[in-house]
Amino acid sequence: MTTKADAAARIETLRAEIRHHDRQYYELDTPEIPDSEYDRLFAELQALEREHPELLAPDSPTQRVGGQADTAFAAVRHIEPMRSLANAFSEQDVIDFDRRNRERLGVEAVAYTAEPKFDGLAVNLRYRDGVLIGAATRGDGETGEDITANVRTIDAVPKRLEGETPAGILEVRGEVYMTRSGFERMNKLQAEKGDKVFANPRNAAAGSLRQLDPEITKARPLTMVSYGVGAMEGERPGSHFALLERLRSWGFRVSEEVRQVRGVDSCLDYYRSLGEKRDALDFEIDGVVYKVDSFEDQAKLGFVARAPRWAVAHKFPALEKRTTLLDIDVQVGRTGAITPVAILDPVEVAGVMVSRATLHNEDEIRRKDIHIGDMVWVRRAGDVIPEVVSVIDPDKRDTSRTRAFTMPTECPVCGAPVVRPEGEAVARCTAGLTCKAQLSASIQHFASRRAMDIEGLGEKLVDLVVANGMVGDVADLYRVTEAQWGELPRMGKRSAENLVVALERSKETTLARFIYALGIPGVGEVTARTLANEWGDLDAVRHADGETLERVQDVGPIIAGQIVAFFAEAHNHAVIDDLLALGIHWPAPVKAASTDDSLVTGKTFVLTGTLEAMTRDEAKEALLARGAKVSGSVSKKTDYVVAGRDPGSKLDKATALGVTVLSESELGELLTS
Repeated sequence: MTTKADAAARIETLRAEIRHHDRQYYELDTPEIPDSEYDRLFAELQALEREHPELLAPDSPTQRVGGQADTAFAAVRHIEPMRSLANAFSEQDVIDFDRRNRERLGVEAVAYTAEPKFDGLAVNLRYRDGVLIGAATRGDGETGEDITANVRTIDAVPKRLEGETPAGILEVRGEVYMTRSGFERMNKLQAEKGDKVFANPRNAAAGSLRQLDPEITKARPLTMVSYGVGAMEGERPGSHFALLERLRSWGFRVSEEVRQVRGVDSCLDYYRSLGEKRDALDFEIDGVVYKVDSFEDQAKLGFVARAPRWAVAHKFPALEKRTTLLDIDVQVGRTGAITPVAILDPVEVAGVMVSRATLHNEDEIRRKDIHIGDMVWVRRAGDVIPEVVSVIDPDKRDTSRTRAFTMPTECPVCGAPVVRPEGEAVARCTAGLTCKAQLSASIQHFASRRAMDIEGLGEKLVDLVVANGMVGDVADLYRVTEAQWGELPRMGKRSAENLVVALERSKETTLARFIYALGIPGVGEVTARTLANEWGDLDAVRHADGETLERVQDVGPIIAGQIVAFFAEAHNHAVIDDLLALGIHWPAPVKAASTDDSLVTGKTFVLTGTLEAMTRDEAKEALLARGAKVSGSVSKKTDYVVAGRDPGSKLDKATALGVTVLSESELGELLTS
């Protein structure tokens, strides 16, 4: 069994890596690792948390779905959460899934609905009295991005339901994707026009759905298949299969490959059958999904933190081809992570010509014993990102034509030292806030809603100011004049004025937001808030040693080392001092009151609806600063529900459970008592 100290260190590293990759996949549509590697990291984290349940944290990636809503679109709260699915990678995993279901239900065989796992972008459609009123991405499972205007351009999405229209609110879940034939036609036209061609149908669908101009989305060959519902007023059918038939009767597209099966053997037969014709399908799939068919049985089985117990995704193995690894290059990511990339003799894998593939990190290169010049197996894991699987016949390697790879000791972009913190798999450039390779992504993080909240400073605009040399670090944002902003393409006078106002407004922030905005590796919102509340002074954090930091809740040895390393670099101090000199400031944080003199310490709150005097984020920060807990869902353990304007179903649930409901003014009285 892994020791608790080793497990805690590894868990922190895994959580930081997974959070980063969640953002790349769910929010930026630029995944850096293949699904198989992500799944391996996630499975390792789950195993460690099962082995050491005392280390499980509510903000662990295993307890939630994916990314946050993109700030380019308005945030939309799902009425019912959009949960993720557990994965099965082998027949034994599926056999175990079925055994657990049979044991919990007390039956000899379970009926399932089996369906293809489409590789696109999950969406949630909202209807009122049969009329489409909104659409959103999955986001973090609770809140997604408002993509209503874009979804309305997709012919496969009914704008008004057919037949006997359901009354009230209905949420329909589905996958927006591109057919292979449509993807090929679109890329051909893009190439003929000299425009960007897409790497694969999944990225093309995600990028098309997130266009700010719906006319661009309309021109893309998008379609949608429906696979379930969220909130639904009125009577539901008795089974998932019957629900799909009802969706079909309302005008939704449902996969023709959906089958009712009974028992695990039938599930596996379906998996093999669909796998055999996978290449002949006109759409990308990366596995199949088995769902317990009876809704009554689903209710008995219930959920774990981020996934239902009654469903599992059975993944297909990735397709592989052999080629020569010609060289190994390195890339520098937002947090300074140095990622080795294989340069390959081009080879076609799953219909795509592959010339580069991820190698993840130095340890992975050593584990697979990869040398430059080797013959290797390459696959597009999840049919998306190429990766080097293994070396072909390493025992027969020609040492006169191959050589080992050495991780650079200096950043290939800025020349700063590259270090690999103890206990971490990833080597990093130490330049932090000043490395040009990290600059665009660092500024995007700095300006994000939960950091400095600079409204209007989006990804494309950040890329422009960096490319034009207008900023050398995040502090330079506050030096760009209104006239300079206005000279950028598609900015205009009003946009420039608004951005300058937003920059000025962002100078008044909180210490927790500022620490989070710095982008210290491993320091998320929770840790930033903990550091701010613990010391209430930036200099104390800047000069704390590792031993002192480790005594702080939520800060283990890995994160402590990353904090110390970040503040050990003189250029990071220089940028921070520059930001403070430019006027960034915050009030002294409110220390959490003791349980003897606070009415909120230790209590669990749920916020719902729109608040008038403060935002929900501000209310959350105020509660957390006073020792309260803030949850996203109402349960018997909830002490208070704070209801603003248009509170939604959480208020109904609170009333049904007898939970105390507070108005915004009553919350204010509690916070000041």
